[in-house]
Amino acid sequence: MAFTATLSSGSGAATIHLAGELDASTAPDFHEAIDDAVATGAGRLVIDASELTYIASAGLRALVFARQKVAEDVVIAITGVTEPVLKVIRMAGLDHGFAIATS
Repeated sequence: MAFTATLSSGSGAATIHLAGELDASTAPDFHEAIDDAVATGAGRLVIDASELTYIASAGLRALVFARQKVAEDVVIAITGVTEPVLKVIRMAGLDHGFAIATS
């Protein structure tokens, strides 16, 4: 499956829907979506990971990038996280910096 990072916004939230594998070759696409989400000025960033099948260390760095790019008062929620992806996020200790909801 090809990777996609699709941005939508409304009701004070920006949502990035991720599908496929988030790794070194696809992380720049996610970075671009994060920059576009920040530009909306939304008070909440939702990362829909329901179709994210794999996350590598570059994907974890992209999540850290997201946390650094948004204002401190912006909540970042990662939704629809599958168990394999959640396991990697937890192993990296990033589960404490985001509101996470599993699928």
